[in-house]
Amino acid sequence: MGYRSRMEAVKGMHVIVTGRVQGVFFRARTRTAAESMNLTGWVRNLPDGSVEALFEGRKEDIQAMVEWCKKGPSYAVVEDVRTSDKPFSGKFDRFSIRY
Repeated sequence: MGYRSRMEAVKGMHVIVTGRVQGVFFRARTRTAAESMNLTGWVRNLPDGSVEALFEGRKEDIQAMVEWCKKGPSYAVVEDVRTSDKPFSGKFDRFSIRY
């Protein structure tokens, strides 16, 4: 696979998840799911009660992660998932929880 093909195969995605998504292990389960999909980036709680994440990796894996976010862990009640494409930065070497 050439350089251009490799770059087209990876991307970034900014995600905001609203609903009952804090206090239900959303960040921890997001990290576990992202790691299992070989994604890098981060997840954090926002003061308004939502959860924000940035995923980087293969397009297919990011799409699967967004689908996961629409359900979340078992005690979550997801109301909305807003996404926006971001350029792949390559600056993350793992997926982390930000505090």
